Amino acid sequence: MQCFSFIKTIMIIFNMLIFLCGAALLAVGIWVSVDGSSFLKIFGPLSSSAMQFVNVGYFLIAAGAVLFALGFLGCYGAHTESKCALMLFFFILLLIFIAEVAAAVVALVYTTMAENFLTLLIVPTIKKDYGSQKDFTQVWNSTMDGLKCCGFNNYTDFEGSPYVTENDAFPPYCCFNRTVTVMESCTREKAEYMNVEGCFHQLLYEIRTNAVTVGGVAAGIGALELAAMIVSMYLYCNQK
Repeated sequence: MQCFSFIKTIMIIFNMLIFLCGAALLAVGIWVSVDGSSFLKIFGPLSSSAMQFVNVGYFLIAAGAVLFALGFLGCYGAHTESKCALMLFFFILLLIFIAEVAAAVVALVYTTMAENFLTLLIVPTIKKDYGSQKDFTQVWNSTMDGLKCCGFNNYTDFEGSPYVTENDAFPPYCCFNRTVTVMESCTREKAEYMNVEGCFHQLLYEIRTNAVTVGGVAAGIGALELAAMIVSMYLYCNQK
């Protein structure tokens, strides 16, 4: 009985932390969506993460909502000893775990397929919004500056974009690398000559360079998820 009470308390505390993290992500996501420019002024120059390839605000809102709901279910299920809430908590966590494993397999084994899929998703958005949507443009400028890259694949991603149409030139990030910087207007000829690598490949390089850290974080998250699922099943099976 003491073991059950201890595990129940740990479950409540653990899910309370998840609940608070979810609430924090929701708040930041809403902040980014409502006033993205101020967020980028504070965090943009320091960030070169994969989240900059997507709409950061909506991503954070979605992730925060999932964590918020998951934390609530875990706390409620453990505190009230509700079998329905505990089972729902287990299945949601199981689905997240399976999705993470599937994403890792695709990322490791089918990198080319993932690149083609992301290209179809991201490049048209760059051509449509870069130079016209302020927040989107700032996110990509911050990404390219931090990773020293150009576009998703290369400078051709910006062809036909509002920026190129208005300025008759490519973003300056497409005309520099780690050793050489072109200060004049970044024309097609200069961008082709400099041949700055796309951000997708640069991001893969950064991940592979820090593979031990990335793998350790992923393994830690997976272990926590497995532990939470085991504990929820223990509480479920030992309910009176």
